[in-house]
Amino acid sequence: MCGIIGVTGAGDALDILLDGLERLEYRGYDSAGIALIDSSDIYRVRVADGTHSVSILREQTKDAPPGCVTGIGHTRWATHGQPNELNAHPHLDCAGDIALIHNGIIENYAELAAEMVASGHTLASHTDTEVLPHLIEECLLTSDGLVEAVRKALEKVRGAFAIGVVSLAEPDLIVAARRISPLIVGTAGNASFLASDIPALLERTRDLVVVEDDQIVELRPGSVKITDLEGNPVTPRPLVVEWDVEAAQKDGYDDFMTKEMNEQPRVIADTMRGRVESSGRIFLDQLDLSREELASITKVSIVACGSSYHAGLVAKYAFERWARLPVDVDIASEFRYRDPVLDSNTLVIGVSQSGETVDSLQAMRQAKQSNARVVVVSNVVDSSMAREADGVLYTRAGPEIGVAATKTVLAQIIALELLALRMAQVRGTLAEGAVAEVVSELWSLEGTVQEALARDEDVAAVARELVDARDFFFLGRHAGFPTALEGALKLKEISYLHAEGYPAGELKHGPLAVIEPGCVVVAVATGGEMKEKILSNVSEVKARGATVVLVAEDGDTQAASLADYLLMVPRTSTLLSPVKDIVPLQQLAYHLARNRGLDVDRPRNLAKTVTVE
Repeated sequence: MCGIIGVTGAGDALDILLDGLERLEYRGYDSAGIALIDSSDIYRVRVADGTHSVSILREQTKDAPPGCVTGIGHTRWATHGQPNELNAHPHLDCAGDIALIHNGIIENYAELAAEMVASGHTLASHTDTEVLPHLIEECLLTSDGLVEAVRKALEKVRGAFAIGVVSLAEPDLIVAARRISPLIVGTAGNASFLASDIPALLERTRDLVVVEDDQIVELRPGSVKITDLEGNPVTPRPLVVEWDVEAAQKDGYDDFMTKEMNEQPRVIADTMRGRVESSGRIFLDQLDLSREELASITKVSIVACGSSYHAGLVAKYAFERWARLPVDVDIASEFRYRDPVLDSNTLVIGVSQSGETVDSLQAMRQAKQSNARVVVVSNVVDSSMAREADGVLYTRAGPEIGVAATKTVLAQIIALELLALRMAQVRGTLAEGAVAEVVSELWSLEGTVQEALARDEDVAAVARELVDARDFFFLGRHAGFPTALEGALKLKEISYLHAEGYPAGELKHGPLAVIEPGCVVVAVATGGEMKEKILSNVSEVKARGATVVLVAEDGDTQAASLADYLLMVPRTSTLLSPVKDIVPLQQLAYHLARNRGLDVDRPRNLAKTVTVE
């Protein structure tokens, strides 16, 4: 979602802000802006030109006042109000003495705005955010400085926020605060920094700490002070960063998506490394649930959003077959509102690349209130979800910059299937020899995925043939169904083409009515158990004039006889097949998007980390 950056005490404040905003562009945004504290006023520039806004901002700030040491910057993804310059951040108070940036949603903004207008304030934008600088301006009338005014203002606010506030009256101070939306702070020499995500600051400092919910931060040159809403001092939690800034660079690839797809074999190995003995015995670091606690589990509930949800659907088949446990898989935004039945014998698994996805975080909190055991699968160490869970499985994928998830999805599937195998061991539902066989095949997936990636030109050739197609239907059965869903999601995310994913058995219950010449049906025809049925469904769509693309395993002559185009993959067992079947679907989406001249790393209207409901 929105990106936040701030610095005080640095002579090159503007450069730090602009560099940080560039490193936050992967989160998705439609406008950008900065505010610097000058000697007599606040210098502010805002640009609303989609994902080009930061580069334009760099050009438009060449006349910025020199020597400014304090400033804040922002990339906005519109929620309230159109994506235009008027609604871009930073926002000012009436006098122009206070500037504020905000990530999140102020739920009671209409009520607060009415109070501000009644008190004589003039609101210039259509955002929920703008009410905050005016509220702080109002609170300053009865406060001793900016910190106290922010504290008083936030007592009146409902919703999610990460904010940074500067004032002409205290030019070397930034006040920051967080509730739900992510925020980190750090220092380096005489400079202090704040940001919404690690890449924005990693080139400047590794001395970082995480701001927790309802904490206030005072950043002054070279120092950071954190208190709670009541003003009590807080001991900050250091943030451990296990990767460097080079890991977030393209390394010679044309785009981050290509780089991250090609990192998938390594990610699979890294996610397994140190967690599995040669005998097949599984040790899950930081799971923090004893064998007895795991053995007491009678139900698993997986909550996630987007691609992480699809990884959870894949894991459902593994948990149920190997561990013989009933599994629900919920879209996190719906989980909270259906009054789920949970107890101390329920294991709730929250899956989130960032560990900051607001719907998944809130679902996890609800589960803890119901006394469920909560485990998080996350790619970010010390994320909000990781800190609040009973145990964590880190996916070790390294930073993923492309908005469309690739390597993190495969890593999530591997981590979840390791957990399913561990549950099978604890429950005695899978013989040790059978566990060892699965573990051996899991290790072999590194090479299997490498082989699948090497067939990229075959996929590119299919994409060139389909460049004029506009309607795509993805079909799968069993573990191929979540694979189909992921393929459809990737295509619509980065190519903006109409794409839908269905269980193939649902064709006759509606989708078949819209299958006609010109439609492309992409079917996942791997996994021996359901192959005959999926090929029967393929025959149905082919008879109605659809163009058929089949993901099929090497040597499958039956599939080859039905397909107009083939995406061949190496053979695997059914439950592990999504790990390699997803690869050609990623590549297909990639090449169709590139053929349409689109930016695969930063698709329109989307954000890497969704931190508002």
